[in-house]
Amino acid sequence: MMAVKEGQQGFGKKLVFWLLPLLFVLLLAVVGSVSLGSAQLSFNMVWKIIFSHLPFVPDMEREWPKAAEVIVWNIRMPRIMMAILVGAALAMAGVAYQGVLRNPLADPYILGVSSGASLGAASFILFGQGLAILGQWTLPLVAFVCGIGTLFIVYRLAYIAGKVQIETLLLSGVVVQAFLGAGLSLIMSISGEKMQQILYWLMGSLTLSDWSSGVAVAPYVIVGWFVIMLFTRELNLLALGEQKAHHLGMNVERTRLIVLLAASLTAGAAVAVSGVIGFVGLIVPHIMRTLVGSDHRVLLPVSAVAGAILLIAADTLARTIMDPQELPIGVITAFLGAPFFGYLLRKRRQRFF
Repeated sequence: MMAVKEGQQGFGKKLVFWLLPLLFVLLLAVVGSVSLGSAQLSFNMVWKIIFSHLPFVPDMEREWPKAAEVIVWNIRMPRIMMAILVGAALAMAGVAYQGVLRNPLADPYILGVSSGASLGAASFILFGQGLAILGQWTLPLVAFVCGIGTLFIVYRLAYIAGKVQIETLLLSGVVVQAFLGAGLSLIMSISGEKMQQILYWLMGSLTLSDWSSGVAVAPYVIVGWFVIMLFTRELNLLALGEQKAHHLGMNVERTRLIVLLAASLTAGAAVAVSGVIGFVGLIVPHIMRTLVGSDHRVLLPVSAVAGAILLIAADTLARTIMDPQELPIGVITAFLGAPFFGYLLRKRRQRFF
């Protein structure tokens, strides 16, 4: 009993030790991002506008143009909030996928969630514009449903004799992704003038973020985080191996299904509003694991904050590095992530040969 209590105290201290500095860095990232942009607005003006919208701040005299308020409060701030939500969602999903699949090279898209969402979105852009019964929310909904539907197909393909082997699950994901990739190539080959719109969505962007889109995504991120946090003990047991986890009383199949579903719901919601932003779910969990260890009670929350920081930084670069032209955010994360993925691949190869 004393050992358990000491372990819980150690876990709490470790979490606070890493989480507080990361939250401070996140605050600095928000401050820097909201203060930068193509519109030359002074630092004081930017923060006067922000404070004027906070409920606990007394009314102040509005000395700024209406256009400046629109830029700061209706464009930059919703975009930053969306970067926080999407970055946290992708990082949390990455932690969950790597934990449940016991593969440090896994990311939120390994089982085809991204490919399914991409094919659904591209098909809707090309064929379904007249069916936008939910207005601007129709495209994200289609992408989300197709991504989650892909997960169920992959899982069903891998479900053999009442159980799912990790190797079979990964191979099923590869097969389904190949099929969906062929479908996506077909859609793009006949897309004509809509190819640019499809490509921009596939490369990821937070350009169209607004407060309503953030409100729509937040419940998925919060619920996904809560569900995965409920299974941090099981994820820690899985690191010992499936057989040992089973002998310790864990229902491996049930845990795997619930965690994969929660992670895919979270990642699918992020993809639905931002497009395909790769490598966040690969880079962040691996870096944080080397820093804080593999205890998922600590790894999950610190990775969520680190993912938010990374995506804010990437989005700020995307909209300022070639000002006034804006790059898709997926280009920035790919430049960061592809070399890192190569490093991980080489490291794992050297371990086995």
